[in-house]
Amino acid sequence: QVQLVESGGGLVQAGGSLTLSCAASGRTFSNYAMGWFRPAPGKEREFVAGIIWRGGSTYYADSVKGRLTISRDNAKNTLYLQINSLKPEDTAVYYCAASRFVGTVLAVFSVADVGSWGQGTQVTVSS
Repeated sequence: QVQLVESGGGLVQAGGSLTLSCAASGRTFSNYAMGWFRPAPGKEREFVAGIIWRGGSTYYADSVKGRLTISRDNAKNTLYLQINSLKPEDTAVYYCAASRFVGTVLAVFSVADVGSWGQGTQVTVSS
C-alpha cells in the first residue's frame, strides 16, 4: 500500500499560483496512476486531474482545464499539481490519491478506484 503525504496548500490571492506536492513511500509508486481530488456538491470528491505511471497521459476536469498542470517525478516519488490563475471557487481541501489498479493505462479514475489517500491539504483563495 502506498502512503501519501501532501503539502503546499495555503492562503493565496485570486490570480496567483500554487503548487501542491504529494510525497509517496514505497517502491511501487511508479506502478500506479495518481491524481488529485477535491470535495464537490453532494459530499463526493471530484476528480480534478490524473496522470499515469509513465507520466505521458494526463487528464483534467473541464472546470480546471487550462489552469492546472499535473506531473510526477518517479525518482523522487512525488506527485505535483500546479494551479495557475487561482479563483475563489478553487478553495477546497485537495486530496492526493493513488489508483488501486497497478499498471493502468487510464489517467482518470473514480473514488471507488482509489487505493490510497493523502490526508488533504487546504487551498484557500481570497477574492
